[in-house]
Amino acid sequence: MNRDAGYRAYRAMLIAIVLVQATLSVVFIGLFLLDVFGFYSIRLSWNAREVLQILTIIALALGTVLGVALLRAFTTQRRVSEARLHAAAGAFNALMWQRFGEWGLTPAEADVAMFAVKGFSNDEIAELRGKSPGTIKAQSNSVFRKAGVTGRAQLIGLLIEDISDGIGSKPGD
Repeated sequence: MNRDAGYRAYRAMLIAIVLVQATLSVVFIGLFLLDVFGFYSIRLSWNAREVLQILTIIALALGTVLGVALLRAFTTQRRVSEARLHAAAGAFNALMWQRFGEWGLTPAEADVAMFAVKGFSNDEIAELRGKSPGTIKAQSNSVFRKAGVTGRAQLIGLLIEDISDGIGSKPGD
């Protein structure tokens, strides 16, 4: 069973158990309130009440067990997704610095390019690097010229395209 089908099955079972829990809880609480307030319009034998209580306890226990199982499955999936994201970020970072070297960026230009790719404005980059906004603008233009692009969006697009070209291709292609 694939992962999505497994989650759908867990979800369907969880919904079914919650519905059973809710129904039995409403009946159980209703009978309790009728007893508390002295209304006996619904007459149930002691055995019927015990069966309702046992069914409610079983439904609550099943809901708890399934909830824990589902929580564990989602936690595991979250860890796997975070590990994949971390690996992708590392691959992107490695490719980015490789391209910076291929384009012949100076260390200062590479820093400016890295901050630009991360979404910082020229003013923010200037503040972070302790330089003037004019210097950062000049370095940015140099980065764009060396990369063969006209701006930040194209720079980011170029790097993403480089990563995308490797996705789905077989080793050795």
